[in-house]
This record gives sequence, C-alpha cells and structure tokens, in this order.
Amino acid sequence: MILYTIKRLIQGVITVWFIATATFFAMHGVPGDPLMTDKAMSEEVRKNLDAHYGFDQPKWKQYGIYIGHMVQGDFGISFAQENRRVNDILWEHFPVSAFLGILAITFAGLGGILFGALTARYRNRMPDIVIMFLVILGISVPSFVFAALGQLALVKLNAFFGTSILPVAGWGTLSHMIAPSLVLGLGTMAFLTRLMRSSMLEIVSSDYVRTARSKGLPTTRIFLRHELRNAILPVVTVLGPSIAAITTGGFVVELVFAIPGLGRYFVQAVQQLDYTVIMGTTVFYGAFLVFMVIVVDLLYGLIDPRVRLE
Repeated sequence: MILYTIKRLIQGVITVWFIATATFFAMHGVPGDPLMTDKAMSEEVRKNLDAHYGFDQPKWKQYGIYIGHMVQGDFGISFAQENRRVNDILWEHFPVSAFLGILAITFAGLGGILFGALTARYRNRMPDIVIMFLVILGISVPSFVFAALGQLALVKLNAFFGTSILPVAGWGTLSHMIAPSLVLGLGTMAFLTRLMRSSMLEIVSSDYVRTARSKGLPTTRIFLRHELRNAILPVVTVLGPSIAAITTGGFVVELVFAIPGLGRYFVQAVQQLDYTVIMGTTVFYGAFLVFMVIVVDLLYGLIDPRVRLE
C-alpha cells in the first residue's frame, strides 16, 4: 500500500510537470506581448518584469525560470489586475468554486445513485423510460444552456409569486447556492445515472444475488447489502474526476450567476491575455484533478476488499 501510494504520487508529479510544460509553450505560442496592457507602463517597470520573468531571454531560460517559480509555489503577479498575485487570486476565490462544486457533486451523486437504481429496478417500464430520456437531455445539453434556462425559470417563478423565491444571481447565502449547484450538477448526475443503471443491471443478474434470493433473504437487505453496495463501485471510480471536473469546470455557470469563483477570473484572464493567471490557474486545476484521481484510487481499495493495490 505504501509503495503503491509513493508510485502514484511520483506519477502525479510527472503529470503535473507535463501539464505545466504544455501550458507554458502553448501560452508562449500565442501572438502578442504579455506585458501589453491598456495602462501605460514605464520603461523601468517593464525592464524589471522582463528580468523577473525572463521575457528578454530565450524560451528555454524562460521555461527554467517558470518551473523554478512554480516549484516554490509562486505563480507570479497578474498582468491585468493591479497589485494582485496569482496565489492570492487562487486562495481567495477557489474556496467559492470548491464549495459550489461540493454542493453540485452531492446533488449529482445522490441523484445519480437513486435514479440509476430506480431505472434498473423498473427496467423498460415508465419510470425507466422517462428518467433515461431526461438523462439523454442532461448529457447532451451544455451547462450554460441549463444556466440560462434556470435563470429564466427563476425570473418567471419570482414574478408569479410576487416575491423572490430564489435569487437569480449573486452569492453569500444558501438560497444563492441552490440554483447554480443544481445546474452545475445536472450533467454529472445524468452520467452517473446511466453508469449506475448499467452496473445495477449487471449485479442483479449475478450468481450471488440469485443465491441470496434463493435463501429467502428480505428484498430490502438484498438491495442494500448486495446489489447497491456492489453496483456503486464503478460510480466511486469516476467520482474523483467528476469532483474535480465539477469543482473546476463551472466557469460559465459562475459567470451566468455572477458567482465570485475562480472560474470567473480564469475567463477574464483569457479575455485579457493575462498569462500568469492563465498558467497558474491551469496548473492548479491540473494538480487538483491529479490529486483527486489518486485519492479515489486509494479509497477504492478500502471500499472494495477484493481490490488489492500493488
């Protein structure tokens, strides 16, 4: 277990290094000067920035400076936001995105397991047909479409009741978090529902479930102890990447609902060609995704006794 953990951590570090390298060369392949902003910049300030980031040096030297700063945990200073370090932007706004992601993945996970088990139990009957139709919609329709439709529905609902049932935008209270977390979790819930349904149908026809029924065990016990417990394992496998994807993938949802999360600043950085924020955010998100995958790999061996990590 310890050797496996060390091996996965080393693989994770290599993956993050590859992400950082690809991001560096992709950003430096974009035409334009990273220090060209709308605000006037003195020649002295420009020379200091050139020396700090190595913009007046060959690409390989710039790359070495960039990796050296990254290893020290320094992602630099934003070129578009005055007197703001990228680290400060990450630490101030990622908790907002993370909390929104936790709410969304909770909704998606519970809904996916519930609806997946329900469709498997009522296979080819009306509940299964209706839920699977909604699942196809949830997988096919982008999140920004659901965000726009959700806002429109809230406006109509608030107008119908003559009061604010749920806020249309903003952040700060639990009522502000409900609508965006539901919208953000719809696609993942649809995916988990389909995965849970397939796993459940396979488990239901397995030998040990038929043996449990032949022994006369209660249906509820068979469902909870044998069917649900084993069918949920594939869901756990994809849960780590799903958590990272939801936590880091709510860019458009945060913009639509005016949520001060990290995704909103990432989109602004792309629009403003703020190189340091783009590279720092990309590496941070990549490292977070790798970390969640490693955590799920380790937890999988604890959840399923049949799995032995070597």
